[in-house]
Amino acid sequence: MIREIIKIDEDKCNGCGLCIPNCHEGALQIIDGKARLVSELMCDGLGACLGHCPEDALEIEKREAEEYDEVLVIKQMIPKGENLIIAHLKHLKDHNEHGFLREAVGYLKSNAADLDIDVERIISEVHNSQAEHQEESGGCASGGCPGSAPVSFEKPAFMMAPEATGGPVQSELQQWPVQMHLINPVAGYFQGADLLIAADCAAFSHGDFHRTFLKDKKLVIACPKLDQGKDIYVEKIRRLVDDSRVNTITVVIMEVPCCGGLSQLVQMGLQQASRKVPVKEVVIGIKGDVLMEEWV
Repeated sequence: MIREIIKIDEDKCNGCGLCIPNCHEGALQIIDGKARLVSELMCDGLGACLGHCPEDALEIEKREAEEYDEVLVIKQMIPKGENLIIAHLKHLKDHNEHGFLREAVGYLKSNAADLDIDVERIISEVHNSQAEHQEESGGCASGGCPGSAPVSFEKPAFMMAPEATGGPVQSELQQWPVQMHLINPVAGYFQGADLLIAADCAAFSHGDFHRTFLKDKKLVIACPKLDQGKDIYVEKIRRLVDDSRVNTITVVIMEVPCCGGLSQLVQMGLQQASRKVPVKEVVIGIKGDVLMEEWV
């Protein structure tokens, strides 16, 4: 498939690091004095880092890219040295991409005798230094913003309902981040999940949004009127369906005309997907009442 991704001109890059905190998904790091893309998996091609490079060393290129292949990525990194491999593996570990991490480590172990790198040192450093790395970076795992690092926090099964305790209503949110531009569509917590795609305003309009719509679902939010890069949304929806194999999709939008664009984006993503999944559409009025709820 053809997609957009960051390209770094290493001759221009002076290693200043100004791009690092402006990569929302933590895909960039300074390795051996140069900005490096440590994980194509996490680069969504938005280009949030572009305007922060004083040397004009960053650009977005559109190129043919196969479905993500962790072994292929590792093969491409090996000639660039052990430090880049370590950074990439830490990146996978910090973002809970344990499946890809196992693939990478498995390849390195299986081919250790033929590789001109110290595989045992790489694995040992990745295994032992996660906490140290987070402390040194001030909590910003992998050099990115901690607010966009994928986190799953499902509630324990023994948690009592608020009706039983007399306490406040509990949040039903099970993962972070939730904004469409920030999510990784193949994050582990999306695998086989029931997915809720909601307009930004919906949760503020419906008083019981969490228990009515969010309970037992993974969440993605977007604004079809104000958000930029909607073609990226379509591709992420396709990957949620094809790669993460979500079970169902519930789309919650507002009654205002522009909000219907979110349903259109979901349908466009489904049209490009090879799988079919059931989709329910819910329309909420500006006063918070449910105007329509049906499978489409």
